[in-house]
Amino acid sequence: MTEDAATAFVGPDPNRNLERSLRLGAYIDRAYDDPPVPVVEGILRRSVGLAMEAEGVHSAVGGRCDVIAEDGRRIETEVVGFAGERLYLMPAGDMRGIVPNARVIPVAGVPDVLVGDDLLGRILDGRGKPLDKGQALEGRQRVPLFGQPINPLQRLPIRKTLDVGIRSINALLSIGRGQRMGLFAGSGVGKSMLLGMMTRNTDADVVVVGLVGERGREVREFIETSLGEEGMKKAVVIATPADDTPLMRMHGAWLSAAIAEYFRDRGMHVLLLMDSLTRFAQAQREIALAIGEPPATKGYPPSVFAKLPQLVERAGNGSSDKGSVTAFYTVLAEGDDPNDPIVDAARAILDGHITLSRQLADAGIYPAIDIESSVSRAMSQITTREHQELISRFRHLYSVYQEHRDLISVGAYRRGSDPRVDDAISRWPAVLEFLRQQQDERVDSATSLQQLRKLLNTSLEKTDEKAKGEAAS
Repeated sequence: MTEDAATAFVGPDPNRNLERSLRLGAYIDRAYDDPPVPVVEGILRRSVGLAMEAEGVHSAVGGRCDVIAEDGRRIETEVVGFAGERLYLMPAGDMRGIVPNARVIPVAGVPDVLVGDDLLGRILDGRGKPLDKGQALEGRQRVPLFGQPINPLQRLPIRKTLDVGIRSINALLSIGRGQRMGLFAGSGVGKSMLLGMMTRNTDADVVVVGLVGERGREVREFIETSLGEEGMKKAVVIATPADDTPLMRMHGAWLSAAIAEYFRDRGMHVLLLMDSLTRFAQAQREIALAIGEPPATKGYPPSVFAKLPQLVERAGNGSSDKGSVTAFYTVLAEGDDPNDPIVDAARAILDGHITLSRQLADAGIYPAIDIESSVSRAMSQITTREHQELISRFRHLYSVYQEHRDLISVGAYRRGSDPRVDDAISRWPAVLEFLRQQQDERVDSATSLQQLRKLLNTSLEKTDEKAKGEAAS
């Protein structure tokens, strides 16, 4: 509206009328230049189990909607699918108070998370809100919860090792910066203890720990016992225990990856520990089955196997001017089954895996790493030829003993029958001692290699006779 047009509004106070007219003209111009997006509300038509169906509301998959409960509370939900004009919603919290025909209001924007240096030493939930009693977060930047894909040609190759402070891993399963490893284990074989040791002992700049779908009591135990005060100083913990909704458990995994990406993009080397990838897959299974997706492999719908690589691929090296995210994902082998569908899928998309042995754990050998069943696919790029030859010799020694273990244990093997078996029997106590490591003990990469070299170069004449007797028992 021009000033001449505004002067047409003549009243008792022409100056005041002119001021009002100009202000009205500014509002009209703003409405034409930047019109507000209309909010299309809907109503809740159906709620069965975890899934809700809304009609009349306009929102994209991955968008957020608020469902107004009977007492006026806003229940946060996420759009996970649609059929015709109906949207499938999954709640982020408690559903109590939902009534038929409740209002469904779309929320503008995409899911994001507040990040900053003040995240270090903090414990967050799946929404990124503090669970501890610390001060409110004052992050200055927001990043997408689901991240941005990286051009694979811009990723740096894995060329440098990451010291995790575990002798058997540093020496026999060397990990490269930017590598994605699986930690395959059944229940009660020491995976949480191993994660805690890596968190305290690693030389990474930042450690991000995602506790996804685990028992609630384990959260505090892991923080106080496994991490400790020293470990928490450079760590960020995201906890979404088993009693959280499936959506929050999945958000806990996405949030862990988003925070790790933030520190990587600032040029830091990040160690991401996620416990567990199986709980993430089970949360997606619950969501998919609730909205009617048919199961495919042992009750897992196809969308589960599509989500796994989307999460895993967010770790790795950045471009030349950025840092790295080295990730360990624990995978629960149900019933110690190595062919569990999630174990099999994870094995295919990761850069190696570490298998924990129940037999070693029962014998009191911690960390109970089964060297025969474990592999690091980046070994040839980050280790020397001498180191690779030492690993090959150790694996051969380990394999020979395991192959004849039953004969040795019952006393059926006669010394002198096979020089290879004699050598394995003589060195076996030293092998077990090499694999065993105390929780508060840190062994760097150089020392690990030195001890491996010493173990394999020890002559049979110098082997302790007492150790020979223990190996035969």
